[in-house]
Amino acid sequence: MKSFCVHGHFYQPLREDPFTGAIPFEKEANPFANFNEKINAECYRPNAELGNFERLSFNLGPTLAAWLENHDPLTHRRIVEADQRNRAAYGVGNALAQAYHHTILPLATRRDKQTQIAWGIADFRHRFDYHPLGMWLPEMAVDQETLEVLASQGIAFTILSPHQAAPPISPLVGGERGGNGAGPYRVRLPHGREIAVFLRDETLSNQLAFDSDLTNSAKDFAVNCLSGKERLRLIATDGETFGHHHRGKERFLHDLLYEEAPRVGCEVTFLARYLREHPPTAEIEIVDGTSWSCGHGLARWREGCTCTQGDSRWKRRLREALDRLAEEMDALYQDEMKRWVADPWRLRDDYIQVVLGEIEGKTLLAQQSSGKLTEEEAKRILTLLEAQYYRQAMYTSCGFFFEDLSRLEPRYIIAYATKAIYLVGEATGVSLEEGFKRDLRLAVSWITDQTGEDIYNDVIQYPASLSTRFNNSPPAR
Repeated sequence: MKSFCVHGHFYQPLREDPFTGAIPFEKEANPFANFNEKINAECYRPNAELGNFERLSFNLGPTLAAWLENHDPLTHRRIVEADQRNRAAYGVGNALAQAYHHTILPLATRRDKQTQIAWGIADFRHRFDYHPLGMWLPEMAVDQETLEVLASQGIAFTILSPHQAAPPISPLVGGERGGNGAGPYRVRLPHGREIAVFLRDETLSNQLAFDSDLTNSAKDFAVNCLSGKERLRLIATDGETFGHHHRGKERFLHDLLYEEAPRVGCEVTFLARYLREHPPTAEIEIVDGTSWSCGHGLARWREGCTCTQGDSRWKRRLREALDRLAEEMDALYQDEMKRWVADPWRLRDDYIQVVLGEIEGKTLLAQQSSGKLTEEEAKRILTLLEAQYYRQAMYTSCGFFFEDLSRLEPRYIIAYATKAIYLVGEATGVSLEEGFKRDLRLAVSWITDQTGEDIYNDVIQYPASLSTRFNNSPPAR
């Protein structure tokens, strides 16, 4: 029997003002106060009410999950319970983890890859109470090192598009060359590791995401689009397609998964279950530096490209400003931490337990510090760890995805960078502000002529001026 799977990537970025903890009013979300409320009303809540999460493969981004847990706990619980019912029935769940801040992992350092993946796993365990088998890669951005880190942290599979993989290079024992549709395929990694990769039907996934007419009838969709001979047909797209991007399409999804796909001879399944029942029978290699939403590899989030209109050179300048800030922060962090802990980066990875409320910060420090800390020392370390949290948040992919610097999304990541600067100053007395602002001057909006520095000064509210609060400055660069 043919199998059919729809994967929904459900995600919203961190929207809270880092200084107040509240989401600023987003007028574009009218009549709602912000986009989280709007998209929840249109997508997350109705899909949960209809039971769609039980039949989907899905990932729930950590920043969205945290918001749902606080603002719509019933919807959050329904999503978690959908996975629990599949675990009870099949021994594996249908939820995947996601790298925590939706960072473009191939553009991150290996150490940041490790943290983002570790935090994503920890958030998943916090909500679903088991170690995830699969992980969604933000924007499906991939390189060999990212897969190595996934496998090293116990992730068994991920999802890519066909253009991100080379053809099967060899059949495995009992397998066939080609003809495997979505797979799974084996990717061999260094040190004897391996990971499984599923390949989505790119054409059908994109049609479903962008052609609202295709989803007028679940019956017609099943008859016309699910007639292939592939053993597994996989659609993977933004979960917000079903209700937010296309209003009312949560009903289409429900009818497709519960009625029409089975009616044309397709067994609706999910990826962890399918992998267990059908181990890889062919191998592929991945194409480094590719993604699902940029025809130029990773340029959309690095130097800019024609995927977005206008002059996108601001992206390179903004990323360079963030990269230099991250380097300075990390040097300060490591220098400060070496007096108190043996492994500062393990401490950063484990700090997610404090963010999730699983343990107190002082308990974490007691577990990893090399000696007894004073109250002041403990406060200083925890402040630097909080700074590292926002230093991670400033690489959220949405800040680079769209066409202009003056949009909401770049403003958010500049705000998170500023919060990180503030916290570093609180802990060490060193201000990184002037260097960052100098770099931001080079990032210019082609629509408003605003610079990154203008946005920095415009949108961030300080407890006190950073430039006058701290007396010390980092070395000139």
